[in-house]
Amino acid sequence: MTMTHEIETKLAELGLTLPDAPAPAANYVPYVQTGNLIHISGQISNDEAGLIVGKLGLDLTTEQGAQAARSCALSLLAQAKAASDGDLTKVKRLVKMVGFVNSTPDFTEQPTVINGASDLMVAVMGDAGRHARSAVSAASLPLGVAVEIEAIFEVV
Repeated sequence: MTMTHEIETKLAELGLTLPDAPAPAANYVPYVQTGNLIHISGQISNDEAGLIVGKLGLDLTTEQGAQAARSCALSLLAQAKAASDGDLTKVKRLVKMVGFVNSTPDFTEQPTVINGASDLMVAVMGDAGRHARSAVSAASLPLGVAVEIEAIFEVV
């Protein structure tokens, strides 16, 4: 079974589909490949209803934040697919994610929020989805979104 088949099968089992790879919102590119690494720009939280906005510890629960992070993970996979000419079999593994959580100064559950993305990556990629990670607080994020996550994937 190929990686694309595995990822897409796992997504379907979870009732999820990859969105179109989001276009950049400012003066940057969505990804850069150097050698066998694809560096994906930060993907902001959104779903079929639009942007997922709000501040953790004020407007949103930790679970809502984890769902927002999960939406970022889907966009990261969509960008990895676009960067791989639509062929996820070229994606060998997720190397690292850096997650930013729009949160109040006293909110301390950033790792639990970003687990929404980490858990999804492991669920759809297996061991190849296990990665190094940072989860940090931000006073605000672009467009008021709840979560932004960037990632590095290894490709063949």
